[in-house]
Amino acid sequence: MAESGSSATTARVPLPFGALPSPEDASPITALEAFPCLLDIAEAMILCGTDVHHVEVQLAVLGRAYGAAKMNAFVITGVIIATMTLPNGYEHTLTRRVMSEGSNDFRRMEALTELCREAREARMDPEEIRSRLDAIRSEPIPFAAFLLGGILSAGSFAMFFGGTLLDAVVSAAFAVLICLSIRYARPWTPNTIIFNFVNAFLCGVGIMAVAELFGGISTDMVMIGDIMLLIPGVAMTNATRDMLTGDTISGVMRFVESLLWAVALALGFMCAIWLAQMVW
Repeated sequence: MAESGSSATTARVPLPFGALPSPEDASPITALEAFPCLLDIAEAMILCGTDVHHVEVQLAVLGRAYGAAKMNAFVITGVIIATMTLPNGYEHTLTRRVMSEGSNDFRRMEALTELCREAREARMDPEEIRSRLDAIRSEPIPFAAFLLGGILSAGSFAMFFGGTLLDAVVSAAFAVLICLSIRYARPWTPNTIIFNFVNAFLCGVGIMAVAELFGGISTDMVMIGDIMLLIPGVAMTNATRDMLTGDTISGVMRFVESLLWAVALALGFMCAIWLAQMVW
């Protein structure tokens, strides 16, 4: 029998990767409270371009770390379905619809992976997870770095494909306009297909107008430099990777989506060239 006035404390030991908690550590209340937060993390990982297999693995490991006896997860780019089986046999399923089209943000992807590791090892409280997740989501990309990257990329690609220094300068100038439209106009467009078409069309008309007024530039090289800022190359690569790793549904969805984005870009520049030929 314990002596009067004495107290006992039990320290939680961080779990190794993939370890199943012992029955005395398993807490159905903690697991169910953390379950929605785990889906929030999974949704954020999908939106920043993480492959679906990695998201499924993180969900399974996090669920076990919080006391689940079994964790099943099915993830595609548009839907997350996860079932948590508690030690008492009770099963709880949550479904999350991923509405946004997402992007490729490797900085945010790394931060979310680190959050998963810390949550797994320390069994962070749901409120702390939400706080950390909100901080990761709200951290902005420095616009100066974003703008500089666009200028260097457009100018470099214009010269790489055979353009002159003047072509690179003009391509970099239009890259500034593209970066501004991505930053301020993208949230107001219905989807990426319409945004790519309108952006490519306006950019193409501007390039053709500059070539007509001042001359001395290769419109093809300038357009190539600018189109590289919008072409979904990484998205197509991720789609191919998903299909090769067995995630066929996600791979096909991403590939079709990326193909539509690329077609919208091509149509936008084609319409701009056609209009310029009709006017000039």
